[in-house]
Amino acid sequence: MLVQILGSLCVLLPFVLVQLGVWTSTSRRYVWLNLIGSTALAVEAALGRDWGFLLLEGVWALVSLRSLFKPRPAGTAAPARDAGVAAD
Repeated sequence: MLVQILGSLCVLLPFVLVQLGVWTSTSRRYVWLNLIGSTALAVEAALGRDWGFLLLEGVWALVSLRSLFKPRPAGTAAPARDAGVAAD
């Protein structure tokens, strides 16, 4: 149960911070925490044979992983800070 709570917090905290305008949805911190949380929850779902939840969290983890390695458009640098609201 501790893994489920920590995994959920790793997904929910970044979401709340984006909604409050503290982080952007493209920040590395946001993506890393989503990846960690969704991977933990996917493993828990697999161990519990909860196939619907495994599908949800597995796809969430894969999309987060892809976002980490997605090339940035030429001429754009990674944001120096995660503060501020991005036009998503």
